[in-house]
Amino acid sequence: MLIKRPDDIKSSEISDRSLYTKRREFLKGGAALALGVAVPAGTAVTPAYGAAKLGPLTPSEFDTDEELTPYEAVTTHNNFYEFGTDKESPAKLAHSLRPRPWTVLVDGEVKQPREWDVDDIIKQFPLEERVYRLRCVEAWSIVVPWVGISLASFIKAVEPTSNAKYVAFETLVDPEQMPGQRSNWLGFSLNWPYIEGLRIDEATNPLAILGVGLYGEVMPNQNGAPIRLVVPWKYGFKSIKSIVRISFVEQQPVNTWQVQAPREFGFYANVNPRVNHPRWSQAQERRIGDWLKRDTLMFNGYGEQVAHLYSGMDLSKNF
Repeated sequence: MLIKRPDDIKSSEISDRSLYTKRREFLKGGAALALGVAVPAGTAVTPAYGAAKLGPLTPSEFDTDEELTPYEAVTTHNNFYEFGTDKESPAKLAHSLRPRPWTVLVDGEVKQPREWDVDDIIKQFPLEERVYRLRCVEAWSIVVPWVGISLASFIKAVEPTSNAKYVAFETLVDPEQMPGQRSNWLGFSLNWPYIEGLRIDEATNPLAILGVGLYGEVMPNQNGAPIRLVVPWKYGFKSIKSIVRISFVEQQPVNTWQVQAPREFGFYANVNPRVNHPRWSQAQERRIGDWLKRDTLMFNGYGEQVAHLYSGMDLSKNF
């Protein structure tokens, strides 16, 4: 399984993104394709290796059949505070991120602690394409064909001990590469590193993936290159980007937004339209590219797969 750099890609292998839906239908028909698509001229997109392809890809049983959000929108409207607090800055500034070489430290309550090279992860585990919705707390949403590996498969490989009750994730800290981490940059600063966490049963749910690409390509920098979390039933801030550490721990980790704004953000962050953010309603959302709002779905529409994880919990308190 290989990642091709731009110099390795023949022009005959590159297709317009308008053909991507047809390619996905072919993929679902049983073909394992190495997909390659080109970045349109004038688009402020900074992928790791241009339009480097990922493949072969396995289709997913969890796909939604909703219309895909255009690539240009997905890669130019981002929450990534390491590159700025507005939605446009990450696409403009993320060229400073160097996604290779890149390692991910796995430690804590595991039998196989080690430092993984991200390309070894991509080679060792099957790559799947999963078309997931992602709902952000600011009431906008997207539908993206993510490329990633099963988080459950990765967790199984590192062999957590019986003491591992939670999985904690950390983002890179490097103000040189990530200007948003500079003190008081743009008048705002979080406590770095960015930290997120899941219960072990959430992390091993079949929906959770470690994302390494989208639209068949290597993950663009502004979308969390080279490896990020995608948990589609939770608000987007749980899907931590540019991961450098995965720790298995016994105590519930305190995530970054719990520290920053504990009245507004909790540990679970499950999409729940009946629990409003203190400053706005979560009952509706606007899909990027749409004029009209739509009703927000409980668990972002993934209740059949995840509702059992929270049986007996008061999800208005455990938010």
